[in-house]
Amino acid sequence: MRLAGATGFITATGNFSQRKIKTGALQAALDDITAGSAVGALARVRGTEATSGVTMLGSDQAVHPDSRFRAGSITKPFIATVVLQLVGEGRLALDDVVRNRLPGLLPDGITVRHLLQHTSGLPNYTNSPAFGAVFSGPADLVRLRYRTWTPRELLGFVDGMPLRFEPGTDWWYANTNYVLLGLLIERVTGSAYATEIRRRILRPLGLRGTELPGTDPHLRGPHPHGYVPAPAPAPGPVDITVFNPSLAGAAGEIISTTADLNTFFRALVTGRLLRPAEQRELLTFRRGTPDYDYGLGLMTKLLPSGVRVWGHSGDFLDAYWTESWTTGDRSLTVATTPWSGPHPKIRIRSLLPSVFE
Repeated sequence: MRLAGATGFITATGNFSQRKIKTGALQAALDDITAGSAVGALARVRGTEATSGVTMLGSDQAVHPDSRFRAGSITKPFIATVVLQLVGEGRLALDDVVRNRLPGLLPDGITVRHLLQHTSGLPNYTNSPAFGAVFSGPADLVRLRYRTWTPRELLGFVDGMPLRFEPGTDWWYANTNYVLLGLLIERVTGSAYATEIRRRILRPLGLRGTELPGTDPHLRGPHPHGYVPAPAPAPGPVDITVFNPSLAGAAGEIISTTADLNTFFRALVTGRLLRPAEQRELLTFRRGTPDYDYGLGLMTKLLPSGVRVWGHSGDFLDAYWTESWTTGDRSLTVATTPWSGPHPKIRIRSLLPSVFE
């Protein structure tokens, strides 16, 4: 179910010792995004900033360069990093059967690797009939915006549904996998997955703008607003910026900044967060979609020039769309709040050659 939204911003940073993006091309990309699909857009390349549009419908305030936003499924690489660190510490193995650690929550034969790589065959709870019955349209998002969901309630949306395929035989993106990995981290460490992410990633890297909000519905500090269509018959959009992110949990609750995500993905891809054996596993991919391949919580794509980038995309309620990509020395993070017209990811991905090639 796609929901419309508003405002947008885009940021790029990295080591451009050999070349620089032309300011005109960057500005043109931002202007295209705000003209076609977002209220605001922002870009930064090594201190060079370009902006277009505003931060909120009805406002003349420009998007702040250090805005915080809901990064959705970019939560997954953070979860995967903690799991792989636990593997490196000998507290987990990639081929451990998860049911032995979390009895009663999933079928037998599904391993840690299957969950990380989306090869478990588990159905995606956010695409399930039960989820669709609760969230049949924007009015339900508004009505339930403050409700707290437990991980087991999220898993309950797919209770009784069959596997899509035998574990390890195919690929299917499912938020269910990462809800289970969040529970697995808690079972192994005795701490909440958010606590482990803060201790193992956010503090060591100094990611002060990144937060795992849990059940807190608020975005604090400068931030763009996200929107969904108003329930009929009311016209126009509804501001959905304030929303309890427990509906996404370990699959998509994270709040971050463009600077923090660039720092995180550079550190992850260049081996600063994992031991060599786990780093090799991280960078082993299987075919995901025609647009990207998928590894253990990480996407990769080959640009037309032959340059390979790694990263992840993230959606939150169709009100926020984020992409973060790196080569290890050059990084681009783009975050938007889609509003109307063509999805901003089309223009974002056309920008990648200007950044990385």
